[in-house]
Amino acid sequence: MAEGFETKRLPAEPTVVALDGSDVRVLLGLSRGTFAHFELPAGAASRAVAHHTVEEIWYFVAGRGEIWRQLDEQEEVVAVGAGVCITIPVGTRFQYRAVGTEPLAAIGVTMPPWPGPDEAYEVPGKWPATVGD
Repeated sequence: MAEGFETKRLPAEPTVVALDGSDVRVLLGLSRGTFAHFELPAGAASRAVAHHTVEEIWYFVAGRGEIWRQLDEQEEVVAVGAGVCITIPVGTRFQYRAVGTEPLAAIGVTMPPWPGPDEAYEVPGKWPATVGD
């Protein structure tokens, strides 16, 4: 993590492809959280995943779609698009899909900072995934 303040532009190319199949462009981080841009191609459905130790807040900036979330007895599918903000508490199973002709994009903060590739794990989802392996 940075010792001072930083500035960064959105990278043109993804930093990594997440386990859910979305393109991730890592932005910046501090000792208690990291910030990234997530993008799913038009018409695509992610793989369903959950996280071992991190929670996230996402704010959608482009496109439109749906996100499914399930935690214990609470389960819902909500419409998402530019201007919608959602939370993903630790252990929540989630999956999202883009509908329409443009990618679905969100920016999000992960708390604590993303610990590495073993943080997310695949779970049964709401829809058949069209991205990933």
